[in-house]
Amino acid sequence: MLTTRYLLEAFRGEGITHVFLVPGGLIDPFLPALASTPGITPVVAAHEGGAACMADGYARAGGRFGVCFAIGGPGVTNMVTAVAAARTDFSPVIVISGQVPTDWEGRGGFQDSSPAALNDVAVLNPITISSLMVQNLHLVNHHLRASLTKMLAGSQGPVHISIPTDIQRGEVQAPWAKLDESVSAPRFVDRHGIERAWRLLAPPDSSAAPVRIVALAGAGVEKSGGTAELVAFAERFEIPVATTLRAKGVFPEDHRLSLGIFGYAGHRPAIDTILSDEVEVLLVLGSGLSQRDTLFWDRRMLPSRGLIQVDIDPQVIGRTWPADVPVVGDCARVLQVLMSYDYQLGQALESTNGPRRTWMERIRAGGPRHYEGENTASDADPLHPARVIAELRRAMPRDTVLVVDSGAHRAFCGHYWEAYGPRSYISATNLGPMGWAIPAGIGAKAANPARPLVVVTGDGCMLMHGMEIQTAARYGIAAIFLVINNGALGNVWLRARKEGPGPASLTEIPVHDWAGFARSLGLAAATVHTPEELAPAFRAALAAGAPYLLDVRCDRNCPTPVTPYSLASQTWVDED
Repeated sequence: MLTTRYLLEAFRGEGITHVFLVPGGLIDPFLPALASTPGITPVVAAHEGGAACMADGYARAGGRFGVCFAIGGPGVTNMVTAVAAARTDFSPVIVISGQVPTDWEGRGGFQDSSPAALNDVAVLNPITISSLMVQNLHLVNHHLRASLTKMLAGSQGPVHISIPTDIQRGEVQAPWAKLDESVSAPRFVDRHGIERAWRLLAPPDSSAAPVRIVALAGAGVEKSGGTAELVAFAERFEIPVATTLRAKGVFPEDHRLSLGIFGYAGHRPAIDTILSDEVEVLLVLGSGLSQRDTLFWDRRMLPSRGLIQVDIDPQVIGRTWPADVPVVGDCARVLQVLMSYDYQLGQALESTNGPRRTWMERIRAGGPRHYEGENTASDADPLHPARVIAELRRAMPRDTVLVVDSGAHRAFCGHYWEAYGPRSYISATNLGPMGWAIPAGIGAKAANPARPLVVVTGDGCMLMHGMEIQTAARYGIAAIFLVINNGALGNVWLRARKEGPGPASLTEIPVHDWAGFARSLGLAAATVHTPEELAPAFRAALAAGAPYLLDVRCDRNCPTPVTPYSLASQTWVDED
């Protein structure tokens, strides 16, 4: 079988339905196979960076991995930022790049980016788990299997394979064998860590048992498919649950035990509770406790009795603070074992459920969930973004997927949008490249075509990757693109205006007609100016069942609901 078809058949065998690319000479041999492989839909993006973002969105929404193709040289360099965003968010994406024939290497051939020239492999090496070139036809099977295994094992991340055109045209003899599920869904757990965790949660002296226990769920719970286990664990032992922004939705935000988000764009119950001196045990599940997940590493979140940190990657355990009880393992499996470990220990912890239930009732009665919640009912014209997001949540079905770009709108979405399930709130939270969500939303919709999907982006983001909406139109991908059009780089403008009109002017953008732009590319579109227009516009976009853009005119002079985070940034001191 030709190498080109072999790779596509392997991807299909792994459950992949869509691949993303920009055609070019160095991947010409792939075109016949891309056009004729049953079960694989090729999606041609406007830009290689867009293709990589689409693959990333596909991976995050579908729980599988994403595939993108590009030529070597400029195609690969155009993908660098998107691949870096996948790496920092531990998203499994495989980049297949075309390369000049092996006998051209280092001889001045057009677009030669082999190891003897520009060296694509070296360019992507720092931002991938693995970056290599297939230099022998007999290694195609080996390198593909090794790359997919590295991509899916452990904490996951992107990989890159460069394939010369002569290798692309070669015949692969080895048959493809589907990867075992244990590669991508390992279920190992450190049972010694589980035993130590139970000694903290249910000590032999029952009078010393902790009552005020909180779970902080990170992206590791989502990656392990552990929502059901987390809900069951929380309900059995009446444990309040907060999530990081990256894991928003992994615990339903309307659940009676939900504290909401802790960290950037966090909610009052989560922040007030975890930063209080009341928490005795903090169970951290699948979070590396980064800057945004800890409000600038605020030591007030350390519990009085013990920190239990669970992660599949032992390198992140103790990275921020030493864990009193480190547990290496898959989050879903750890929760399963915790609940089945010892009946008497479980009963001992359950015996403190009543006081913990009373504590949670007091937390809920302590004040509103949202900061500046009155803004969700604002009648301002131009529109207040908080009103826009609140109206959007009311209009969209419960299972809607929200894909959020980088900018002030990220804070409004994180704070005011409620998410009810895993992989329903998607954002590049660690690197945060602007414009990422526009193509990522296309990939996410391709992974879950039956679920409504909304991309919330900004006018600055549209200037970077807005052209990718034509990809949605071209393929009939029924995503709704909501542009917060405020004539500025929102977050940057909010800071720059404090420095005076000169700095502020550098962050302002002409107010473009994004609805008109969308219509010129084949999308249905509308412009929204007033609060009364929001609900009808959202209903129309949802009913269209086709790519749709809403140009929503908003006020840029609206501070984001991140006051605790801003205060933390002003007072942070490195104590190490």
